[in-house]
Amino acid sequence: MTMTSMLEHGVVVTWPGGDSDSAKVIDDGGVVWEGDRIRAVGTSAELRGEFAPTHVMDARGGVIMPGLVNLHHHFYSALARGLDPGTPMTTFPEVLDRLWWRLDRALDPETVRISAELALADSVRWGCTTVFDHHASPSCIEGSLDLIAHAVAAVGLSAVLCYEVTDRNGRDGARAGVDENLRFLAARASDPRVRGVFGLHASFTLRDETLADVAGRRPAGAGCHVHVAEDPIDNQASLAAFGAGAVERLERYGLLDQRALLAHGIHLEREGYETIARADATIIHNPESNANNGVGRLDVARVGGRGCQVGLGTDGMSSAVLRSLRAAFLHHRAGTNDPSAGFDHIPDLLANNVRVARLFFDEPQLGELVPGAPADIIVVDAPPPTPVTGANFFGHLAYGLSEAPVRHTIARGRVLLEDGRHATVDVERLAARAREVSPGLWNRFAGMPWGTSFLGD
Repeated sequence: MTMTSMLEHGVVVTWPGGDSDSAKVIDDGGVVWEGDRIRAVGTSAELRGEFAPTHVMDARGGVIMPGLVNLHHHFYSALARGLDPGTPMTTFPEVLDRLWWRLDRALDPETVRISAELALADSVRWGCTTVFDHHASPSCIEGSLDLIAHAVAAVGLSAVLCYEVTDRNGRDGARAGVDENLRFLAARASDPRVRGVFGLHASFTLRDETLADVAGRRPAGAGCHVHVAEDPIDNQASLAAFGAGAVERLERYGLLDQRALLAHGIHLEREGYETIARADATIIHNPESNANNGVGRLDVARVGGRGCQVGLGTDGMSSAVLRSLRAAFLHHRAGTNDPSAGFDHIPDLLANNVRVARLFFDEPQLGELVPGAPADIIVVDAPPPTPVTGANFFGHLAYGLSEAPVRHTIARGRVLLEDGRHATVDVERLAARAREVSPGLWNRFAGMPWGTSFLGD
């Protein structure tokens, strides 16, 4: 017999996106679910009168809303906190070469798994129930996505995973990355909780023959998750080596389509954005990471004005999607010098994340609190001090909820966080094990050379 569960006594907001007409707000509301599906949404009193739930959770006046979607994460960065590269880094290519490309080469199977568990536990803590990860571990490619998928299942989230194909570690490494993507895509084609997408690093580290190989072997509808124009070097080096910019090369090889996920997209000209818009591809804004790396700011209004769909990611900086949303909002205002800007395009970011996740999981109601939808539900522990409506909900997100802890996280009906305590992960034990393995990872990192060619020459 399926257990009936209920969340009660919160402000229910059924849809988080910028199209406020789609959002229904219910004061002193609740949600009932059975198995992995939402059964009913309404006032607490109505639901109590209709159902006899087995398990009841109290929102304590907080905001009950759909679980969040993160379109771009790097789980493998979890063990980099406090790591000293031991050498100056003054440009973005140096950050890649002297930090991230040394770290990913130093990863072994255990640190891949632990990094994933840490990032997933953090995602639960911040109310993210669906996450798209972009992975790289050149010293242990084969089976690496299975290690991450097992961690996803154990923690209880939904995820879209890929391996980052690149030529910077040589042709054999590129082939192994292609093979890992193909193997995982086939194995998870019908998995309801974990799916695959083809991973690519960035145009300036991908030879034409590698892109041709991906184009020829990628299954129909698989999609690509790729870094695009995070820094000017992507287009500059691509033009110098291949005579075409990043977007033009993806289009040339048939890799731009509705399932193409383009992380960053900062340094493109009008033609690049218009090409992306025609393909119905998605640009993923990563405002905190962009600021951290000093690579510039995506002009969301300009890009949206070209017809591009823009989503939101954290790029390994953290797993806090609402904090990333607040950063996008504030960076937008800082970049425009307009204290009234930001309410036109930034509210769409969360909704666009949901639209992408629906496409990859074949779940047309994912990310919405309605009967029949997947039971992905969170409670943000910030009882609103002023009225909440569909029209003003983004203001509550930007100025209140983005800074608040999450009280409860439910993913596909499974309680992962209850009253701020993890139900599926022993975070203290996990952190202790991470502290045991990180010195070995850091020692391997210290022994890794830098000065790597973009194309492995």
